[in-house]
Amino acid sequence: MQNPIDPVKLDRLAEVAVRVGLNLQPGQDLVLTASVGALPLVRRIAEQAYKAGAGLVTPILSDDAVTLARYRHAPDAAFEASAGWLYDGMAAAFDKGAARLAIAGGDPMLLSAEDPDRVARANRAMAVAYAAARERITRFATNWTIVAWPDEAWARLVSPDLPPDQAQRVLAEAIFAASRVDDGDAVARWTAHNAELGRRSAWLNGQDFAALRFTGPGTDLEVGLADGHKWIAGATETTSGILCNPNIPTEEVFTTPHRLRVSGTVSATKPLSHQGTLIENIQVRFEDGRIVEARATRGEAVLRKVLDTDEGARRLGEVALVPHASPISQSGLLFYNTLFDENAASHIALGQCYATCFHGGEGMDAAEVARRGGNASAIHIDWMIGSGQIDVDGLRQDGTRVPVMRQGAWT
Repeated sequence: MQNPIDPVKLDRLAEVAVRVGLNLQPGQDLVLTASVGALPLVRRIAEQAYKAGAGLVTPILSDDAVTLARYRHAPDAAFEASAGWLYDGMAAAFDKGAARLAIAGGDPMLLSAEDPDRVARANRAMAVAYAAARERITRFATNWTIVAWPDEAWARLVSPDLPPDQAQRVLAEAIFAASRVDDGDAVARWTAHNAELGRRSAWLNGQDFAALRFTGPGTDLEVGLADGHKWIAGATETTSGILCNPNIPTEEVFTTPHRLRVSGTVSATKPLSHQGTLIENIQVRFEDGRIVEARATRGEAVLRKVLDTDEGARRLGEVALVPHASPISQSGLLFYNTLFDENAASHIALGQCYATCFHGGEGMDAAEVARRGGNASAIHIDWMIGSGQIDVDGLRQDGTRVPVMRQGAWT
């Protein structure tokens, strides 16, 4: 049987992950997480990393069957536990200069039939245990990136009417196209793409908007922007001066909202796949930066558990602009994966903000980030609010309204 995943393009993806996503430095260690199904990509990334001069590549693998065994057979108290020792070790590795790479994939619906209370408790325990490592990532204390593997179960969800091998081929080709490794010199293509994203973020920084206004079906939302916020996109510089691309693919320009200055209503334009549960048709209302009403036609119990994670979980940590004409949007596929679906549409994120989205944020402590309006939380969850029907205006400090997007297109 023919391999549904093109090995040449898979090698290009591994090269882009190491050279563009991470910009791995000679002698630098790498901590890599993935599912066991993604081993073909793990092995290629390890090869590319060592070719780039990596010190030590340490893979940490998960398995869907092991995860389900916990939900089917573990005692109830087990869902309050998390491998804090592992995440503490990852934080220590980052402090010593190790890079971080995550391979996304797996079955987006793995936990959809499990007890939402157990799912929420397990996620909360993991989020708390991972806080120290996540903090180093969100302030770009190390270079990190995420790429994707076309898992068979994921492929069946994206293309349910196709035979399994064809579904996996369709998903693989979509990942390769979105990741700009489907043809030609992928590294050069990423250089050009980063330059274009850089022009968008430079324009937004020059405007120095006080807020953004999103309007469209089911949406009338004003997102106040944090004091001294900075728009960033594509390649981002770490505190040690390494230029990395945190997401492969990426189409967004993003910044930090003010946690107290968000008001109005907003409707999700795509489902949110969160930790194995699909949450559909999210609608929320904000007052003084906080979600005070929340509904969903599917997965509402999980959504409410997410919102109750901590005080910051009901506030925004990110707002991002993505044109409706992005290649991921134009593919017509619903990926059921935030890495891709967030790059098909403008989006907001509940929870933790990025300190790098402030002018001078690299040296800020948590107190200064909070003083400028940045949010803190154990979670960071993106969900999509943009489409070809959504308009975005920038509001200047004097109240002047400037068109930014019309029907999902840059003005």
